[in-house]
Amino acid sequence: MGETIKIAGADGFEFNAYHEPAMTPRKGGVIVIQEIFGLDEHVRADVARWAKMGYEAIAPSMYDRREPGFIAHHDDAGIKAGVAHAMGTPREQAMGDIAACAAFLKSRGEKVCIVGYCYGGSMTWLAAANVEGLAAASSYYGSMVQASAALPLKCPTIVHLGRTDHGIPADEVAAAVGEHHPDVPVYIYEGAGHGFNNQSPERYNAEAADLARHRTLELFDKA
Repeated sequence: MGETIKIAGADGFEFNAYHEPAMTPRKGGVIVIQEIFGLDEHVRADVARWAKMGYEAIAPSMYDRREPGFIAHHDDAGIKAGVAHAMGTPREQAMGDIAACAAFLKSRGEKVCIVGYCYGGSMTWLAAANVEGLAAASSYYGSMVQASAALPLKCPTIVHLGRTDHGIPADEVAAAVGEHHPDVPVYIYEGAGHGFNNQSPERYNAEAADLARHRTLELFDKA
């Protein structure tokens, strides 16, 4: 069963993180980075999925300095609040909190990977470029990937995008990543929109989610 623990960031601030040990023989650790909505039931479900696949998983609460325990609904008010927190959270702070989670997991076993969705997809791409010691990274529909495509990456990385995502031009992102990192796979899922891994009825695409998870698991297992 998962539980909420405290992790000390690089600045000494203790933020909440949802943690679940591996349910099968431990393959390594996975940092799960939230969407803009906080550590809601979908993030916790994703942590549980990784635990079932043999990875000790931890999801940091990225907005705790601004609003401890923030969780928002997938409505206009929730989106507005989540975007405000995302924009108001300094990038260096986010990288420091991810590094603190990596250190926590490394103290319990060597391999540490990272996966993130939406806001977390952007932070995952940035972490692959900035956080030392990550074994692999899987970025889902991050809006900052295109603008940050030129960053040198420190670990094997893959990118997942939905073809019908109205906010992220999949082909343009793929072209930008390909220009700077021709070895980085960018997977575009036909018929899938933004948030296709999230099991809310209006966003979930089971076929895309299952294939993306299979590809991510394969990357992590080889790392």
